[in-house]
Amino acid sequence: QVRLVESGGGLVQAGDSLRLSCVASGRTFTIYGMGWFRQAPGKEREFVAAIRWITGSTYYTDSLKGRFTISRDYAKNTVYLQMNSLKPEDTAVYYCATTRRAIENAPGFDSWGQGTQVTVSS
Repeated sequence: QVRLVESGGGLVQAGDSLRLSCVASGRTFTIYGMGWFRQAPGKEREFVAAIRWITGSTYYTDSLKGRFTISRDYAKNTVYLQMNSLKPEDTAVYYCATTRRAIENAPGFDSWGQGTQVTVSS
């Protein structure tokens, strides 16, 4: 089992930046990829970005490419999500997750953190 703890959420204004962190512990040797998802009130959870744990190659949902950047610190078992030029529609709970399968396969993510709230005011 992999345990994930997110942090870094908060209340910001439109146009601001925010960096989320997710620390993994436990059976981290089973991780093939890590990703970020988000869920806005009344909406389904959606994929944001993912990164292959060993190689660091990344994959993004098209609508967020260019504003959001995923990265990882392999030595610290930590994945980050840098979010720039935030918009009110980015308001959501952001979740970190891991997968043992292809990072492009969103349903393959099977270990989840508790989430961190990001609120963007206009």
